[in-house]
Amino acid sequence: MYPWCDPSGRFSVFKLTVFVLLLVPGCFILWPVIAGGGATIPVKEAILESGDWAIRMVLISLLITPLRRMTRASKLVQIRRQVGLAALGYGLTHLMLYALTQSWDVLRIANEILARIYLTIGFVALTGLVILGATSTKSAMRKLGKNWARLHKASYGIGVLAAVHFFMQSKIDVSEATLMAGFFVALMLYRVAHARDWSLRSPLVLVMVAVVSGLITAGIEYAWYGLATGVPPSAVLAANFEVMWPLRPAWNVLLTGLFMAVVSLFGRDSIGREWVGQIASTLFVRPRRSHGG
Repeated sequence: MYPWCDPSGRFSVFKLTVFVLLLVPGCFILWPVIAGGGATIPVKEAILESGDWAIRMVLISLLITPLRRMTRASKLVQIRRQVGLAALGYGLTHLMLYALTQSWDVLRIANEILARIYLTIGFVALTGLVILGATSTKSAMRKLGKNWARLHKASYGIGVLAAVHFFMQSKIDVSEATLMAGFFVALMLYRVAHARDWSLRSPLVLVMVAVVSGLITAGIEYAWYGLATGVPPSAVLAANFEVMWPLRPAWNVLLTGLFMAVVSLFGRDSIGREWVGQIASTLFVRPRRSHGG
């Protein structure tokens, strides 16, 4: 089935729009590489960007189920596989661009992956995405039966590994890695709330998730600076109690969570509003940051 067709095989403007949006970041990532003839700087930047978007797509895919519960927008289910495959695509692009910098030397690449723990973690996460992508078809769902749902819960573990990989290959500034980790925490808290029969259509529940996930995000940032860097963690924690621009990751997570509460209030009867809210709240275009090698 074409990615712009609905489950009945008919053309869907909704799915086509999502499909195009999923491809747009890739065009911006790869064009400088193509135009630069594989020059070092564009390729290194593309490696970072493709990795960022792989993580973003994983988070967007994890958002679809709780967002559907918040808004009852059944159409969102139609794009879950699209977004998951986009995460896989950006992850494979990330790996291929890295292989390009290693002159496609498979033995050297394998040694690097085994020698550097953050590369090992990233490779395990990508392997998980490959497995989920290969089993995302209807025929795989039929063959695996109930085991299919169990297998695809591995996406939670992939999210954890991706976040750890992001932190470990970042330099001192881990603001964006913290932001992604905070969003992941919020997505997991939505699932905890649902498991406890707390309605995700309740603004109170969503506000609680927003506040708790914001606090946990601040705690993650504090812990990372305290354990992995020489930066005083108390200074970083204190910065979370000040309103500054750009906003600290904890504030971004809190405000995004509060926005989701607003979506649950005003998007209940309009699939169009729900869809716009989903796109606006999950395409995290953040300022660039530096990474370590």
